Amino acid sequence: MQNKRNTANSHRYRILLVDDDPDITFSFKIGLEDNDFAVDAFNDPLLALSSFKAGLYNMAIFDIKMPKMNGFELSGEIRKLDDKVRISFISAFDIYKDNLKAEAPTLYEEKPLIMRKPISIDDFVLRIKENLG
Repeated sequence: MQNKRNTANSHRYRILLVDDDPDITFSFKIGLEDNDFAVDAFNDPLLALSSFKAGLYNMAIFDIKMPKMNGFELSGEIRKLDDKVRISFISAFDIYKDNLKAEAPTLYEEKPLIMRKPISIDDFVLRIKENLG
């Protein structure tokens, strides 16, 4: 399939998931893996950044408000390493287009998938599948 990137297991999409709440990363990781995604989940954005490998992921999903580095900052650093990975955000807070444009103008142009917490695992997985499909 043309949308798939280089992954260790070519029949699955690979997702980088970063959220500072361990319960959220655990739940989303299990939900995604149950739907045939490969997931690398991190609770520390700096550790996620240092572990990132260009060309490995189809999508990166970042919480916006995290300590040490927010999701917009992390996306900017990831984008420097890989300009093809799809960047998505998830947040318990409202994300306004004007805020996204001010914080991450390049990503604003890409029209990233933005999801609001709380979200059911089924809806989370469905939105990701639609975005990658």
